Amino acid sequence: MVKGFGVVRGLALLLAGTSIATIAHAGELAGNVADASGTRSLQAANVRIVELGRATTTARDGSYSFADVPAGTYTLETTYVGAEPVRQTVEVPETGRITVNIALSGAGGGDILVIGQAANQASALSRQRAADGVENVLTRDAIGQFPDQNVAESLRRLPGVNVLDDQGEGRFVSIRGLDPELNASSVNGVRLPAPESDVRSVALDVISSDIIESIEVKKSLTPDMDADAVGGSIEIKTTSAFDRKKDLFAVKAEGSYNDLTESVSPKGSVDFSKKLGDNFGIAGGLSFYRRKFATNNQEVDGWDTTDDGLVYADTVEYRDYDVERKRISGSLSLDFRPADTTTLYARGLYSQFDDQEYRRRLTFEMEEGPRGGNADAVGFSSEDEDQEISVQRDLKDRFERQRIRSLVLGGKTETGPWKLEYSGSWAKSSETEHGSIDPVGFERVFENGDDFGVSFNYARDMHVPYTITAGQAAFLDPTEYEFDKVERTTLSDSEDEEFALKADIARSFAMDNSDFTIQAGAKQRWRTKSYNGTFDIYKGFDGDITLADFLGEQDYDLAIIEPTLSKTGFRDFFDDNIGSFELDPLDTKSASAEEDYSVDEDVTAAYLLGRWDSDTLRVIGGVRMERTRNRITGNILTFIPEIEDDAGEVIQDEDVLITPQTFRRSYTDWLPSLTVRYEPVQNLVLRASGSKSLMRPKLSKLAPRAVIEDNEGEFGNPDLKPYESWNLDFAAEYYFSSNAAVSAGVFYKDVKNYIVDQTLEDVVYNGVTLDEATTAINGDKATVKGFEFSYNQVFDFLPAPFDGLQAQFNYTYTDAKGTVFADGDIEDPREIMLPSSSKNTFNAVLGYEKGPLSLRAAGTYRDKYLDEIGGVAEEDRIVADQFRLDLSAKYRVTPGVRVFVEWVNVTDAPYFAYQQFEGRRRLLQYEDYSWTAKFGVSANF
Repeated sequence: MVKGFGVVRGLALLLAGTSIATIAHAGELAGNVADASGTRSLQAANVRIVELGRATTTARDGSYSFADVPAGTYTLETTYVGAEPVRQTVEVPETGRITVNIALSGAGGGDILVIGQAANQASALSRQRAADGVENVLTRDAIGQFPDQNVAESLRRLPGVNVLDDQGEGRFVSIRGLDPELNASSVNGVRLPAPESDVRSVALDVISSDIIESIEVKKSLTPDMDADAVGGSIEIKTTSAFDRKKDLFAVKAEGSYNDLTESVSPKGSVDFSKKLGDNFGIAGGLSFYRRKFATNNQEVDGWDTTDDGLVYADTVEYRDYDVERKRISGSLSLDFRPADTTTLYARGLYSQFDDQEYRRRLTFEMEEGPRGGNADAVGFSSEDEDQEISVQRDLKDRFERQRIRSLVLGGKTETGPWKLEYSGSWAKSSETEHGSIDPVGFERVFENGDDFGVSFNYARDMHVPYTITAGQAAFLDPTEYEFDKVERTTLSDSEDEEFALKADIARSFAMDNSDFTIQAGAKQRWRTKSYNGTFDIYKGFDGDITLADFLGEQDYDLAIIEPTLSKTGFRDFFDDNIGSFELDPLDTKSASAEEDYSVDEDVTAAYLLGRWDSDTLRVIGGVRMERTRNRITGNILTFIPEIEDDAGEVIQDEDVLITPQTFRRSYTDWLPSLTVRYEPVQNLVLRASGSKSLMRPKLSKLAPRAVIEDNEGEFGNPDLKPYESWNLDFAAEYYFSSNAAVSAGVFYKDVKNYIVDQTLEDVVYNGVTLDEATTAINGDKATVKGFEFSYNQVFDFLPAPFDGLQAQFNYTYTDAKGTVFADGDIEDPREIMLPSSSKNTFNAVLGYEKGPLSLRAAGTYRDKYLDEIGGVAEEDRIVADQFRLDLSAKYRVTPGVRVFVEWVNVTDAPYFAYQQFEGRRRLLQYEDYSWTAKFGVSANF
């Protein structure tokens, strides 16, 4: 920490004493750029001193400045996507500061720069154009309109982005075909920790889009950025009062109707921005959303073949989900300008995501293969020798709460050629469960002597229906199903917390027709992630209870799963009679210790870069150093079997030994990068970037946890190395018309130390030779290459009424390949597409906005992708391709009031996962959610 900030202090002294002479009789030119209506500041406007060839872009508050400008008369040119260029003459004095504020009008007139779809596009394209490297941007307009319900859903519209869904709602984000674990996410510059216990990636459905000002996806890195972003960096920004020139107070009320639940869910939000004088402002927002929905789900497992070549699955499940999710998000920003040279800020975020899930399930488990059948159907019978068919009916009643909190205090000081930025931050994420029942099960076992038969039809890829061929009366009789077990999550507590300090210092030198900047910085991060679980497992009851005591009604469309449990009946009985349930001490003890761990991760970083800026060329090069220190703690669980003597007397009880262990380690990475932005002619931008980045392993995989049973073990690996990636990007962007752009680019990543699971035989662990051991290891390298294409245009040049049309389209091709080991055997490598990587993705948006009417149709397609790696190729889990269509319409009733309707998932796009086993797609999981209609009113004052 001290060493890192010593770099900045030493460089500051060096720059302060530099012998480069400052320009005699030079002044400073500064000001602000806003839209002509005076509503909001314009970020990423390009401001150029024509005669000097010097250019800069405006900050988020619209400010710009030029230091060391020789005294004289100059032409100041300002451009912004969707705006008419402005040229004006300025007189710079020999000393002192001159302020020139600039107002830009929309190319189509009126408020096109601040409100509506065209404003969103103009802002996004302007930021993309001004960016140092390759990035894509989503923004909201001046009255807080953002097109989607959460951050992940919004990112679905960007090129090179694939969104992984949960229960039909976007959750995790893959960039350029890489696992979400390889991305970084931050809010207001604060790195977000992950709520879940076993991942680094942040589930972005926790954060509502109602409180977000913009989202930037940065696909190339510069030395001043955190280097742990192999896929890309997702940077979320909330609102600031200095973003605006006028105050804002906006409210929104919404209802959403889900076709499966046939119920209406409420949503509401408040958004405000208020300046208290010229130099202090407060802004923030609050959003509440309660979503009730249902999911029809089927899952199949254990695909195999008989000796006669008949394909069958030994486990078939029918799952009925009823879910209620509540999302509460709030943000608050305070901005203070104590002097013209200094801005201070405080920004806080709170987001809470509650998930109440009821899952009723009917499961068939077959001990042996089928009696007979063909390629499309098989039948099982309990009358077959050694056959045992278990029919289970169970319920999961789980309440889970996730929280994300962040706070950052910081500021920026600019005085002449010097610029200093500084901040301190805290962020904490958590996921907790208290008292979830997961699951309670009732079982009827049909075996030899019972007259029971069931057949399954495999003719359809996405659905496997069942038919009872014998013993239907017993199958449907709830009194036949005896209590099996109940698992209670007494406590599941995952916490991830990080503190950070950061400082950057820069010194600019005015050259002929350019500026050269030397910049250095340091950052210290202190992170602790832990998991603590307490589980109670009951496998008996002092008395007789059957399924008949807790009957409910199904609302499931794929099959008949009755008799089924009620959603709440068992919990009431369990709470009232917990003393009569028989606790299994061994399973309870092991389940409560095997997942526990704690990891400290401290990162010290420092960098040095040089930046050359002219009105046509920008070059940024430098190196970043990151030093990582870990302290990792986990448990070894060793199962001791029961031992009897020759007389049958127990001389050793069955038990489990729990042994904590701790590891420490540290390592250093040097990470160079070079970024070039070149504009050979006006409106044509060429980019090239090369960088080295890293991603530290999952903290849960580092944890030295071990479970040893029957002389076989599963282990964490505290010696895992971080992923290392060399990244290349080349892109071309052409900005034409008044609000239009087309871009294309290629990318390549060479990723070392890709982490895979490996199974080895005859492994020595702590002096004991195990028959088999499975752990995560650093495997061979992986490569990712592909290209992106994007087209955006507002057709305001067309004759009325077609001048309100606008379109967005992007396409990404990704070829992401890596090497894993068949059945964990390092001697048998095979090539795979990397998990979460879709070869082809495209997004298309067609909009119309004219007068009070705004219409939007958004279609998203993603190709199939590898979801989980199996032991061999036929066991890989693949998620099928999907096309989704959303429609929306808004109508402005008065200048400040709008009504809207949205139709989400018009195509009822299902989720379908399968194995390519024995020449056919074999169902692993199917879900459908049907469509959702939203309607409401929004108003701003």
